[in-house]
Amino acid sequence: MGDEPNRSMNDILVRLGIDSWKPVIGQLLLPPVPFVLMLLIGGRLLPRRPRAGWALLLAGTLGTWLMCTVAAGSALTHLLLMPPPALGASEIDGLKSAPKTAIVVLGGGANELAAEYGMPTLTPLGIERLRYGVWLARRTTLPLAFSGGVGRGADHSASEAEIAMRVAQLEFGHPVRYTEMRSRDTNEQALMTLPLLKGQGIEHIVLVTHGFHMPRALAAFERAAVRTSMPMRLTAAPLGVPDTRDMRARDWLPSRQGFVMVNLALHEWLGRVGGA
Repeated sequence: MGDEPNRSMNDILVRLGIDSWKPVIGQLLLPPVPFVLMLLIGGRLLPRRPRAGWALLLAGTLGTWLMCTVAAGSALTHLLLMPPPALGASEIDGLKSAPKTAIVVLGGGANELAAEYGMPTLTPLGIERLRYGVWLARRTTLPLAFSGGVGRGADHSASEAEIAMRVAQLEFGHPVRYTEMRSRDTNEQALMTLPLLKGQGIEHIVLVTHGFHMPRALAAFERAAVRTSMPMRLTAAPLGVPDTRDMRARDWLPSRQGFVMVNLALHEWLGRVGGA
């Protein structure tokens, strides 16, 4: 029941034919745009309403600083997304040769052309997910699946799954047994992957994606199981979950890593609100 508004918001955009606008809308809602607006409005108000102007200037300045810190990125990831912990050694051992089980890696984006290779390749996020999926497949002897088409607003023609098949075989020396090549977002990945795997007798999915993306991915697969009447057992296998137990003073200083973490956390939160 709680996910119904999320579904309807995403469906409305699709029905209106503006679902391709979602990347642009998301970029306008994410930092630094809100803080830039605060600074501009604060500067405009300063001569006539100094208190309001200074409040907006201070908020915009503080927000700009915090959006570039690892401390804020870790806090937002855990508070807004609450990612599950990574699989432990005993849990991985328990998956070895599990019946009717497959490892499913969710695509994380692709680039039209990597000049050094002369062909399309996965983004760093996509490569990280595929690498972990291959590692899990080798440790557990479970079949590997990859889900990813051409994302909304993407500028590449080859699907992520096609690229992943090539990378997995040629660079990691491990085959991808099942591929889903038509999805454009997490919601569609779930809706299209479940029937594909059910048709192969799979009843248990070990889902591989980054920790910040895992809550939205699990919610999407749970919704898809209800929509398609295809129940599926899910095991979360997140990677890259930030550790907040040992924060350092430098984590409060602006950095490229902090900016990326904040934007990923907010992007995933907006995606879950929108049901993408």
